[in-house]
Amino acid sequence: MSDTRRKLTTIFCADVQDYTRLMGADEEGTLATLKRCREAMGRLIESHGGRVINTWGDGLIADFPSVVEAVRAAVDTQNELAGFNARRPADGRMLFRIGINLGDVIVEGEDIYGDGVNIAARLQASAAPGGIVISSTVYDQVRNKVAVGFEFLGPLTVKNVQDGVPSYAVKIGDGSDEPPPFQRSVAPRPQPAAITETRSAPERRRLFSVLGVIGIVLVGVNLLTWDGVFWARFPLLAFAVIAALAWSRDQRRFDRRMTGLAIVAIGIIGINVLTWSGTFWAVWPILGIAAAFGLRWSMRR
Repeated sequence: MSDTRRKLTTIFCADVQDYTRLMGADEEGTLATLKRCREAMGRLIESHGGRVINTWGDGLIADFPSVVEAVRAAVDTQNELAGFNARRPADGRMLFRIGINLGDVIVEGEDIYGDGVNIAARLQASAAPGGIVISSTVYDQVRNKVAVGFEFLGPLTVKNVQDGVPSYAVKIGDGSDEPPPFQRSVAPRPQPAAITETRSAPERRRLFSVLGVIGIVLVGVNLLTWDGVFWARFPLLAFAVIAALAWSRDQRRFDRRMTGLAIVAIGIIGINVLTWSGTFWAVWPILGIAAAFGLRWSMRR
């Protein structure tokens, strides 16, 4: 009977983009190229302290005790393969996609199983040809330790995983379309770890600008038709809540759902204050929101 246990490890998954097309065009040549690329990848994985667990078709899975070394191995792999592909025709290049996840897995003999592996495979499938996609658990460990940039891709839907998995694309090199010259285990060019947001900053600024202009116009109308009542306070409060929810949707520092609940609670308090009649009725909806907040907090993984 095989020994079954669990462990926390870094899972590295890779496969070839358009492998079926390459095989259809030249089976023997594609297999020879795949073997050469796998040998290079295996050498780099071992040099960074990892081990190749399994290969199938055009795929490969490995694990690493170090998250940082797993990402460095992936970057070195893509750099070396980019040099190899630079000497090949465009329609004959073998471009690998790599996904990396840090998770708890089931170990049975030499194989690993579980959601941690499934997430790594899904990240790999979402990577661009010649690219690397990592989970947020990996990003948290390497963001200040590996000289590459990161682009936030948003939550990734994974089968059998309740919540979306936040993912990041690893930005290698200077972003040009031309592959780097051939070199072995090339260190990535240092660049700031700039993270793009789920929605562009200009789009969010436009929303804030539109709300601000409309708010100013309403205040002006209210003042020009003044009859002793500042009715513009209600649309201004609604605009403030909308802007706060838009910010919450794009930020990554806090849990978005919990932040959204907090913003709604503040909005209800604002309505209570603006319509004050001596009764703090907002205590009841806030109590319900606090209960939902507590349930959400307790169910966080």
